[in-house]
Amino acid sequence: MRTQIIKRYETLRRVREFGVTYASDFANQPLAKEQFAAVSEAVIELDNLAVNQSSSGQAARSGTSSKTLLREELHDDLLGINRTARAMAIDLPGLEGKFRMPRGSAGDQALLTAARTFAADAVPLAEEFIRHAMPPDFLDELKKSIADFETTLDKRATAKGAKVAATAALESALERGMIAVRKLDAIIKNKFRGDAAKLAAWATASHTERMSRPAAPPVNNPPPQPPPQQ
Repeated sequence: MRTQIIKRYETLRRVREFGVTYASDFANQPLAKEQFAAVSEAVIELDNLAVNQSSSGQAARSGTSSKTLLREELHDDLLGINRTARAMAIDLPGLEGKFRMPRGSAGDQALLTAARTFAADAVPLAEEFIRHAMPPDFLDELKKSIADFETTLDKRATAKGAKVAATAALESALERGMIAVRKLDAIIKNKFRGDAAKLAAWATASHTERMSRPAAPPVNNPPPQPPPQQ
């Protein structure tokens, strides 16, 4: 979780503990009990959502590593076909324009499209590719590389989507909890008016630290120059 979210989460936990400590003072205060319950529910939800967010983030990072390896494998498969096709084109006019490698900056979908095109166009030329020492199962291996890469892209997209959803739900729960804190602030200050100790305890519980801004770099003013000599 981001630093500011953590600070607000810690505020909610302190407010929940405050409500437990002084629960007897609010036995006849339904609105206060309702808001403390809202804070407690938010904390429980945040605990669960933080785990989901972390798990989704790890899955997305793992998917990125897998995607990199599978992309390299698929690229190597295409490169082998491209290299062989250029040699075959010496004796097979018209083959020069086929099996062109996608640009290095091309995205994942462009690589998949090129791979599917290679797989289709290589079928009628399979024997010639094999005659040039390509493995007998090179087309099956290419199709497997395509399927593996596509599956990894789908899983990575799903993990990223789950992480975004968990983050949105986390922020929503946090906002609900902080709204309850703002409502409690008026109730508690009215309830404990004149009770300095309890008001101080509430101030500590409900306080949310602000993120400190980085200090501005010192300005190095140039030393004064002596006046020009006459």
